[in-house]
Amino acid sequence: MKELTELEAPGLREQLHWFELDRRDFLKLCGGGLLVCLASRPALAQRRREGHELPKEISAWLSIDANGKVTVFTGKIETGQNVRTSLAQQVAEELRVPFNSITMVMGDTDLTPWDAGTFGSRTTPTMGPELRNMAASARDLLAQEAARTWNADAKALTVADGRVTNPKTGKSLTFGEITRGQKLTGAVESEPALTPATEWKIAGTSVPKADGRDFVTGKHKYPSDIVRPEMQFGKVLRPSGFHATLVSVDTSAAEKMPGVKVVRDGDFIGVTAPDLLTAERALAKIQAKWNVPPQISNAELFQYIRSHPEQDGDTQRNQSAPAQSSNVNADVKLDQHYTVQYIAHAPLEPRAAVAEWQDGKLNVWTGTQRPFAVRDQLATAFRIPSSKVRVRMPDMGGAYGGKHTGECAVEAARLAKGAGKPVRLVWTREEEFTWAYFRPAGWIEIRSGVNRDGKLAFWEFHNYNSGGAGIETPYDVPNPITQFHPTEEPLRQGSYRALAATANHFARESHMDELAHALNMDPLEFRLKNLSDDRMRAVFQAAADRFGWGREKSTPQRAFGIAGGTDKGGRVATCVELSVDPSDHRIHLLRVVQAWESGAVVNPNGLRNQMMGAVTMAIGGALFEAIQFKDGRILNPHFSQYRVPRFSDSPKIEIVLVDRKDLPSAGAGEIGVVGLAPAIGNAFFAATGTRLRDMPMTAGG
Repeated sequence: MKELTELEAPGLREQLHWFELDRRDFLKLCGGGLLVCLASRPALAQRRREGHELPKEISAWLSIDANGKVTVFTGKIETGQNVRTSLAQQVAEELRVPFNSITMVMGDTDLTPWDAGTFGSRTTPTMGPELRNMAASARDLLAQEAARTWNADAKALTVADGRVTNPKTGKSLTFGEITRGQKLTGAVESEPALTPATEWKIAGTSVPKADGRDFVTGKHKYPSDIVRPEMQFGKVLRPSGFHATLVSVDTSAAEKMPGVKVVRDGDFIGVTAPDLLTAERALAKIQAKWNVPPQISNAELFQYIRSHPEQDGDTQRNQSAPAQSSNVNADVKLDQHYTVQYIAHAPLEPRAAVAEWQDGKLNVWTGTQRPFAVRDQLATAFRIPSSKVRVRMPDMGGAYGGKHTGECAVEAARLAKGAGKPVRLVWTREEEFTWAYFRPAGWIEIRSGVNRDGKLAFWEFHNYNSGGAGIETPYDVPNPITQFHPTEEPLRQGSYRALAATANHFARESHMDELAHALNMDPLEFRLKNLSDDRMRAVFQAAADRFGWGREKSTPQRAFGIAGGTDKGGRVATCVELSVDPSDHRIHLLRVVQAWESGAVVNPNGLRNQMMGAVTMAIGGALFEAIQFKDGRILNPHFSQYRVPRFSDSPKIEIVLVDRKDLPSAGAGEIGVVGLAPAIGNAFFAATGTRLRDMPMTAGG
């Protein structure tokens, strides 16, 4: 296993099921508006690395119809992070059109340019500049077309509110009148001048969520709501444990049920029926015996991680210096370890897909963060060209790293092929908890030294299994050593919101707090003494000022903690106020202040909502979320057994946005989760004198 990163989407790194190919399919396989495109340099370089060039045809990105309505095409998807709104704002800003004139077409592999996927907080810093460049180029081309019509100088014309105007003559043309609904062909080769953030009129404002009314009124259709003519309902037979082998199976009782179709393809067994209840009953009638090999449990997890390095794995990733910390003198030295458990994504909508075969082409509606990767996964599984597969992504009910893979889409497609009709497959909650991938567990060791003046002397950081995201310390320290050690995976693991940055920040910020207390120094003062990063200093100061840090001393009834960090180009600082129940040390969150800086803010309310959601999501991983497993089985695969944040857990949350209009916009979907857990742990120590070094912090369970 390589280092876990969002870019690599680790959930996809596993063996695909190759379905059997009948002779006929084998022979088929072997025989046989205004539109503008412009790639920003970082995105183009990334696509070249991945073997994909951004299209230069004008028609790939934007169209303007005769009524002036603008349609924008992007392979990015909307999964609650509100990028449909923020991307449309950036197009409207550069194109000089009203926001409500823009329609975003997202995540449709037949209509949008190829895209690696929506993950890693990359939409704003990569797709944003692409679409801004495209829109600005379109604006210039429109002015040039109008100038030719009037025999005028294009530079003397003004573009605003969806029209081009000649100030000298007073003549004007709407965009629709210029394009007449026709494509303006060609390609854009140079990068146009973009509007500075200080001059934004639409971007940078709190435009309401695009299509927001559809979600609150129930009009929006999620993947699990899609209906097709003659659609059947599918269910798939699951093994009785991980890595199980099928010993025997009897499907005869299910095959006798009216309307039921049993589909078997190697070790894949499923059923389809006209309604879900019949499909469930048919699946229950299948008699299968499995052989499940012995496997570890939670009690052995961290010993296993430490003792099972990945064969041929790179154990020196992110090493900053070859020096050994034990050779460095320091007034105070600490050596501690920290752990994080496996946790589930627990999305509102489990994996869902509707698959339909028509004239040799496969159409799939599914919830995925990577439509093009799922398209290729389907093509591989069925041995057909990618051009014969179309994947569409209706906005789905939750993901945040959990839906990179297309296993549900592949299963639905195989059932549809066997049934000869469209099939909807929706995983149960138990299937989602069991057969989806988890956020990796991790063991982290830190050895550090600090002098009496409060300056760090050395820093050595080792992460086992959970990954290298956010692993580098933002604090000033000579010759730091930071290493990620890949290990064999006890459970299927993959991407999660912020991925390993949560574990790495929990360990680092808890350890920084330990060093501060060892010196009898204020934790904020200690951090600032070791920070030369002005952006990090600014968010710490902003959070501390709003929170009132240092005005009161901690008590068990009102204790305070602070933490911060950087990842994906952003900076965050989190202050927590909590109380501790004296009888059982249960944690009660009272107040959270989080300061955030991600360059120029595109939509303040949208970003504020993201940060509040991130804090709420982080409560679960910090205090009580953990997957329990033994002998190849998940022991808590239901919400009745798997604790997630409740309304009663939610504290007062205050978000402070540090809007840096002098910096490019950075991604903001992930790092908001990383500061809460260490801030809670630090506040708990301030209240009780006990240090919590394991996530979840069971005292809050």
